[in-house]
Amino acid sequence: MNDLGGAQLRAHPTLMRQGLSLALIALTLALAYGSWYAYSVFLVALLNDFGWSRSTLGGAFSLFAIVQGAANPVLGMVCDKVRPPAVVAVGSIALGATLYLDSYINEPWHLYVCFGGLTAVAVALCGWIPAVVQVQRRFQRRLGLALGIVSSGVGVGMLVVVPLCEHLIEAHGWREAFRVLAMICTAFTLPAALFLWWETPAHRPPAPRAAAALSMGNSMTLREATRTAPFWLMVGTFFCGSLCSQSLHVHQVAFLVDHGISAMVAASVVGVVGVASIVGKTGGGWLSDRIERELVYIGGVSVLVASVGALLLVGAQPTPWGVYTYAVMLGIGYAVTAAIMPAMVADRFHGRHFGSILGVGLFGSAAGSAFGPWMSGYLHDLTGSYTLPFSIAALTGLLACAAGALARHMRRAALAARGA
Repeated sequence: MNDLGGAQLRAHPTLMRQGLSLALIALTLALAYGSWYAYSVFLVALLNDFGWSRSTLGGAFSLFAIVQGAANPVLGMVCDKVRPPAVVAVGSIALGATLYLDSYINEPWHLYVCFGGLTAVAVALCGWIPAVVQVQRRFQRRLGLALGIVSSGVGVGMLVVVPLCEHLIEAHGWREAFRVLAMICTAFTLPAALFLWWETPAHRPPAPRAAAALSMGNSMTLREATRTAPFWLMVGTFFCGSLCSQSLHVHQVAFLVDHGISAMVAASVVGVVGVASIVGKTGGGWLSDRIERELVYIGGVSVLVASVGALLLVGAQPTPWGVYTYAVMLGIGYAVTAAIMPAMVADRFHGRHFGSILGVGLFGSAAGSAFGPWMSGYLHDLTGSYTLPFSIAALTGLLACAAGALARHMRRAALAARGA
């Protein structure tokens, strides 16, 4: 009993440190991606101030997604060699500086360079790749749950940052909102990064046997991974899923305002999406450690596709219950997919080059995130309606379901062949 009690006491500080590390990574993601998703309310403010077309405003977000995605492969390679919190520390300073610079936008090219380019790089430095590499190194046995916990920070960002920005825009204007957001981001993310740098091991631990058994490419280099069908199937899956979800995220506030919902209520929808996403990411991550991840992914995308139909119904018959039902569906559907994507890559390509492989693989997600919002804005400008672009988004969601099912079949076939 004494030995057991002593072991529990010794384990308690370790668990506390691990929990604090997850919380700080989640906080960093909350602020970085809260800035990302706050663009939906800044879009409405810029539309009112400058009268720019929605394709112009959607194009700026598309550039943001492309630049952020293009930065990920480089960050993956960097995180394979240095401690990820060092990358986040640099990003925290860059995020504050670039958000402050966004407050001086006056022309479309300012928006594209400042937000679409510079802020995108800063978000990538603070974002998903450094977070996932940190978690993958320390929480391999319960990777799905750990990723679900930290990625729930994105939901917190949507819940807190987006309504805060809307409040600041209504009270003080969008320029002041950018400036306040800039100061908040650096004030919280820099100390978090410095603590995590001190806390994170300099070298990755060896892969446990369970993780090695699941992996289809434990020692693959990036070049070798890109020559396999599962890698490109993952890229296609992520592209289709992100195209569907980001089309809604970027244009949902404008859609709701167009159909008679007040700007403040529309912004609160983003917060409801955030709350639902916390449940979806944590619950989906936990579930993916117990059943096949692809099945959880397919279930999440199915809910995401259904949310498109719910949003179009809200446009036809705007009611508060309809609005918030849509928000819950979107939050759960997109959140499950976002949390599980890196774990699906880790199941197949767990090894020394995981960061590089993940960075390149998730470029498919970035490409979908870029194309979807631009496509939705462009087709709205042509047709005066979001019906066609949102229908296309739903179709790509169905393609993501099919690709996820094929990925599961290929993984099971490969494991069966190895066991034969």
